[in-house]
Amino acid sequence: MRAAADAYSALQPRLLRALMARRWPCWLALVLPWLLLRSWPGLLVALLVLGFDFWRLRQRAERQWPRWLDAAVPALEDSSALLQQGTDTAGPLARLQQQRLLGRLAQAVDAEALRRIASVQARFDRRWLALSFAAAAMLWLWPGQSSGLAPQALPASAAAANELLLQVTPPAYTGFAAYETAPKALQVPEHSEIRWCLKTEPANAAAIELSDGSRLPFAPRCASWQANEAMFWRWQGQRYTVLVTPDGAPRIAIESPDELIQVLARDARSARIAVTVSDDYKIERASLHLTLARGSGENIRFSDRELPLPVSSDPRQRRWDKTWLLSELGMEPGDELYFFVRAADNAAPRPHIVSSPTYTLRLPGLQAAETESSALPMLVKPENLRSQRQIIIDTEQLLSEMKANPRFPPGQLRARSEAIAADQSRLRLRYGQFLGEESSLFGDEHGDEHGGEHGSEDKQDILHRFGHAHDQAENATLFDEATKKMLRRALSAMWDAEKQLRAIAPQPALPHEYKALEAIKQLQQADRIYLHRTAFAPPPIKEEKRMSGDAVGTAPYRREQGAMPETVPANLRELMAALASEQAALPALWSRTAQDWIRERIRADEDRLAAQRALQDVMDGCANCRPALRAWLRGSVSEAGVRLQAEPTTATPFSRAWQQRSEP
Repeated sequence: MRAAADAYSALQPRLLRALMARRWPCWLALVLPWLLLRSWPGLLVALLVLGFDFWRLRQRAERQWPRWLDAAVPALEDSSALLQQGTDTAGPLARLQQQRLLGRLAQAVDAEALRRIASVQARFDRRWLALSFAAAAMLWLWPGQSSGLAPQALPASAAAANELLLQVTPPAYTGFAAYETAPKALQVPEHSEIRWCLKTEPANAAAIELSDGSRLPFAPRCASWQANEAMFWRWQGQRYTVLVTPDGAPRIAIESPDELIQVLARDARSARIAVTVSDDYKIERASLHLTLARGSGENIRFSDRELPLPVSSDPRQRRWDKTWLLSELGMEPGDELYFFVRAADNAAPRPHIVSSPTYTLRLPGLQAAETESSALPMLVKPENLRSQRQIIIDTEQLLSEMKANPRFPPGQLRARSEAIAADQSRLRLRYGQFLGEESSLFGDEHGDEHGGEHGSEDKQDILHRFGHAHDQAENATLFDEATKKMLRRALSAMWDAEKQLRAIAPQPALPHEYKALEAIKQLQQADRIYLHRTAFAPPPIKEEKRMSGDAVGTAPYRREQGAMPETVPANLRELMAALASEQAALPALWSRTAQDWIRERIRADEDRLAAQRALQDVMDGCANCRPALRAWLRGSVSEAGVRLQAEPTTATPFSRAWQQRSEP
């Protein structure tokens, strides 16, 4: 019985040791990241969490171990709480049950039962582990952290980097805030200001070296540079890249209409115009410019109007989608509306201003023909229209006189009919010149039907009078096929009217004359061509040099014939020849030559930075880097001249002997 009582007194410490054996791997995982980072504040916090968890586990074990035993050991019959009561205060039945439990305790509660209790009750809250690992990872990835390593373990380059601080100030119009960072690769907006500042003021600080060959000294503790192109900088042997995001011009998208020229239906009452303007940072101004064209022929009137695009909640975008009534636009049948969008951003000091292509909304006239064309207004002249109407008036007057006088004189009828036919011929030739026609079957333009007055001179010029000066007449013009088709129809009607008039038959000629007039009306209602007004502003003339005969600084207009243009400068050829050998001496000012060539010819940022790195390595004395720099220089030569004649060489006794020896 004494042994059973000793087993009961040792049960609680055994249970606590089993719980700690189950818990210690979690405690080690909690502390290990801070030991590896050598972060003493983090390690102290982890130890505090570990101590609190041990204290809480011990308190739970002291209060709840009887319940744990009852749940894990069925042989104790859910009576483990009786073991905590004294024998004096317990009743007869309770003392009997205590004796039974003490007898079973040594056999029932063994090491396996304690491990089962610990596996259930010693579970660790994994959220503490996740929080510890996340905090350690953030500390390790933090660019300015220096607590993870001891000062004596820092390499020289890292220690130097910790002495430098970068201050990046983006342009005010971008809306980005200025920030500070440790030396690292950056991507900044265009026109950003970058300042390198030393945390301490050393006696002799090295200057910042840029990839374009320039140096930025510290004055006294800071050096500044404006980022306008991609560059890398070096300080105390470390290189860091600065990529520049250029500020793009506003982008204009015309969603409706979807064609540059849109012909509306004849019964249309509205038209949809959908416009979207976007920019990288902010749209400062955006407006819709409308130009209404009304009239025909030479009586075309233009009216301009400008409407600002409404501002949206997003300053980087403006959108205007509206279905306009034609009455709001002021359009009537036969009118055309030209519109384009102009936008400007908030870039400083010079904003980007862009304009969209010009779109056309065309409302057909009430009497417009089904076949439309794009003839120029110059095809229709007021005198041409009056001439054709005059021909019809003269023909109708002749027919009315013939009807009023059945015995109309035949000679007078013939003369008047041929006179009207001559007028019709001149009008036909005036329109026929747009299709390349240059002659008439019935005579020249001045009404000479027979050609007898010109004599032998006209007989020698038969080809000029009756021939054609073009291989293909219609290739001499630039009109579209619809316009040519309309012109052919007008000329064909004029031909038929002229033949009937010359046959002394004015009555059959009248319908053809009306057909010709209808075709001319369709030409009058042809499409207009709208162009933006552009003007060339020549540079001002210096009056003090005008008519003075001073030729200083003027370039000669004569050039040497047959001279091959120099695509590769001589100093660059000399440099590439020197780079071919690792021991050859480089020419004077070779770095400036290579730097200028790289900046001029290599446009891609990544390629230009790689070439500048190779150049900087060669400047540092790296002989093995010469082939890389030579490859970049050779690859940037887009086109090389073709040498048609070999360079002259001087023959020496050695060269002649070498040539004779090499010959078989």
